Amino acid sequence: MSTTLPVAQRDAATTSPEPGKTSKATRKGAGRIDPTYYWMIVPVLALFAFFITLPALVGVFFSLTNYAGYGDWKFVGLSNYVNIFKDPAVLQSYVFTFGFAVAATVAVNVVALSIALGLNARIKWRTGIRTVFFIPMVLSGLIVSFVFSYLFSNTLPALAERFGVTPLASSMLADEKWAWLAIVVVTVWQAAPGATIIYLAGLQSVPSEVYEAAGMDGAGTWRQFRSLTLPLIMGYLVINIILGFKGFLGTYEIIVGLTGGGPGMATQSVAMKIFSGFTGGDYAYQMANAVIYFVITLVISVIQLRLIQRRGVSL
Repeated sequence: MSTTLPVAQRDAATTSPEPGKTSKATRKGAGRIDPTYYWMIVPVLALFAFFITLPALVGVFFSLTNYAGYGDWKFVGLSNYVNIFKDPAVLQSYVFTFGFAVAATVAVNVVALSIALGLNARIKWRTGIRTVFFIPMVLSGLIVSFVFSYLFSNTLPALAERFGVTPLASSMLADEKWAWLAIVVVTVWQAAPGATIIYLAGLQSVPSEVYEAAGMDGAGTWRQFRSLTLPLIMGYLVINIILGFKGFLGTYEIIVGLTGGGPGMATQSVAMKIFSGFTGGDYAYQMANAVIYFVITLVISVIQLRLIQRRGVSL
């Protein structure tokens, strides 16, 4: 006995593809890109090319000339790059910048993680205390630097002289040996809140049951931190280290507000050295310095990414 299928079912049966195969229309639709994607990405790429890529290429071009920032110029080849490696002032700025970046990165992460552990604990007025700790993050670095400059130059020496602390009786900012420490202190004060937020997000993602089980097994506070907390927030630690080190390599505002690169050139960063070429008639020379600095930071970034991939940390 034969049965007759409805027309709609017969059409579906005749047009449906075989199992395991897709129709041409389906494959064609899957390969198409939504035009909205182009409307979103093309303007961004155009703006990036115009404001970032094009100026960078112009800078590389002028780094091969003797252009002073005005007037005529001519090609000098790689002489600017050769002279950079012979310039003691430039080399000093690199030594200070990388030393400062390492010191600030370590100090910021130690302080931020300590604060995050405290704010993540069950303490009274936790919300209000968090707000107080995050205030420095929204203040301008230049304003913060001017305030601390007064404290280091006037308030701290006055207190030190009153209590007989001779080493601090004079301004730290005028001492070549200690000026960098003042810059690190101000940097930590302003940068720690941002890193603290990231650490808090990591700490809150750790289930409380993990600590309860560790406590039942007899693990103390330090053992829990070393064996549980630190491994579980390793991704957040890596993020803070990368972002912090990258940001501190380009430090500028805090140094300008505190020491202006002094005393002498003891605290002059690479960024300050490069900016000085825009008004000092060394435009092409400092452009070569900027290209070298870009290559160095790019290599450091690639090494950081390789280390992250090797450790298997997911960001």
